[in-house]
Amino acid sequence: MTIQNKVQLITYPDSLAGSLRGLDQALSRFFPDMFGGIHILPPFPSSGDRGFAPLTYLEIHPAFGSWDDIGRLGERYDIVLDLMVNHISSRSTYFADFLAKGRDSKWADLFITLDKYWPGGEPAQADIDRMFLRRARPYSTFKAGATATEERVWTTFGKTDPSEQIDLDWRSPLFRELITTFLDEFACHGVKIVRLDAVGYLVKKLGTSCFFVEPEIYQFMEWMCALAQSKGITLLPEVHAQPEIQSRLSRHGFWTYDFILPYTILEALIIRSPVRLRPYLLSRSPRQVTMLDCHDGVPVKPDLDGLYAPEDVRRVVQTCLDRGGNLSLVVSAQHQDPDGFDVHQIRGTYYSLLGCDDDAYIAARAIQFFAPGVPQVYYVGLLAGTNDTEAVARTGEGREINRHNFTMEEIGAAADRDVVRRLERLIRLRNTHPAFDGEFRVLDSADSRLRLAWSSDGQECELDVDFASMECRVTTSDPQGQVLSVRL
Repeated sequence: MTIQNKVQLITYPDSLAGSLRGLDQALSRFFPDMFGGIHILPPFPSSGDRGFAPLTYLEIHPAFGSWDDIGRLGERYDIVLDLMVNHISSRSTYFADFLAKGRDSKWADLFITLDKYWPGGEPAQADIDRMFLRRARPYSTFKAGATATEERVWTTFGKTDPSEQIDLDWRSPLFRELITTFLDEFACHGVKIVRLDAVGYLVKKLGTSCFFVEPEIYQFMEWMCALAQSKGITLLPEVHAQPEIQSRLSRHGFWTYDFILPYTILEALIIRSPVRLRPYLLSRSPRQVTMLDCHDGVPVKPDLDGLYAPEDVRRVVQTCLDRGGNLSLVVSAQHQDPDGFDVHQIRGTYYSLLGCDDDAYIAARAIQFFAPGVPQVYYVGLLAGTNDTEAVARTGEGREINRHNFTMEEIGAAADRDVVRRLERLIRLRNTHPAFDGEFRVLDSADSRLRLAWSSDGQECELDVDFASMECRVTTSDPQGQVLSVRL
């Protein structure tokens, strides 16, 4: 299928009015017909990581609703769902059977016991040192079978030890059988787009970082793409990686995320100069999904390796910390900068990271929407939400800073704010103006300004951002000579 060239919403199933049905009602009431699609973050039964440790993809968690609710939303929006191809919950029936029966389980080959890679299952520290680690060590130890034999299995992610997220072996026939079953379920309920979450960690190969291992990753992607296409589903790989890796993935014909844009816009607005933003907009691939905010944070390393100046990135990070943000860090010393810079993501609401400055926030969204690609807006960003520091203090989880659940009353109050109304007008312009289906240009401008333009069949739409004053202006014209210039 073709992805609609319209703004999409990202939300948890319970973040807007408490459920999928509440989400439907909230959008109909406050933001009718405003989005082309909705990326619903994992609505499945899960044991942790707010849905990203799924027990199964065959059910919707009853607290959120049902597949019927997904279907109703799908009648008006393109539905995007996640498939965590790298891992599944330790409480899934598949891993539970392995724990009960050990190597006699019919699902045993689905998981990566360490003896698949190291003789006797003894990991070599030299191999681990090369890996791009997301936790102190990439495996967990469980007692399995009637004899309670210790089994060490690969676990890339997880806050606990042993982890609640168990890696899957993509080489196993059981893996392909399971993924096919899950995609069948998605297709039955009208899901149009599937995001392959954490797909970069799927392939393990000793002597590498075990991240985006080539060419094996393309072998998986080609199989997965053929399977998805047979079911009318478009794939969206989620890969946080160096720019050249994203470029190679794009050259293989896949949609990618532009994880460079969020930081580059943020930096430009903080240092009040598009010095790195302008050349980046000239060079990037158009076949991307753009975002500024999400359930994690603003990517820095490794997504922007080689693209930031050390003095500016440290200034940006410190500014965000001063505005109440927090950080996630790169664990592996080998993957930090030579000077020790180790910021993986900057966490906070995008509105707060911009100092709750309405003009700067609208400028950020305008640049995002004018950049080629399909834009996504996170639900907190839609409502121009501020940092939820109380949730961080209560849970001890830094990502909760940008995961507030809004009641219907809170949504209504936010929708009445001037900054949200300005954002709504901008979204509707992006969705409806015919120029955005045409040619994109970066126009000449003074060093302190950024001018972006789209044109199609005589229809023109131009954005002019002044980084000194934070004033944003859009000028439109049509074949009849009608010109309209408005400040956003």
